[in-house]
Amino acid sequence: QVQLVESGGGLVQAGGSLRLSCTASGSILSINDMGWYRQAPGKQRELVATITRAGSTNYADSVKGRFTISRDNAKKTMYLQMNNLKPEDTAVYYCNADLTESDYDRRRYWGQGTQVAVSS
Repeated sequence: QVQLVESGGGLVQAGGSLRLSCTASGSILSINDMGWYRQAPGKQRELVATITRAGSTNYADSVKGRFTISRDNAKKTMYLQMNNLKPEDTAVYYCNADLTESDYDRRRYWGQGTQVAVSS
């Protein structure tokens, strides 16, 4: 059974940093595109950043220059380094991954989410 598990969330003061991790487990042949999304209270889920298997990245304008997405394919893990955090970054952060499973089916999975709270 495939799972995505996030970790690294928490409470931090404005200007601080956090590093999120997302690790995939289960019967996986390959991990294709991966991404981080977030959802603040009362708002729709939004894209934060994406990364291809080859390492090409894309960021939301609101996080460019502050957040860095990366991945370690051997560890089946994706990271989000968040620097200079702002109160508006407060949200539940979700990991998303496009996976090819052992049955050769390609499916997209979501993690359970990790809370990030930034105080002013």
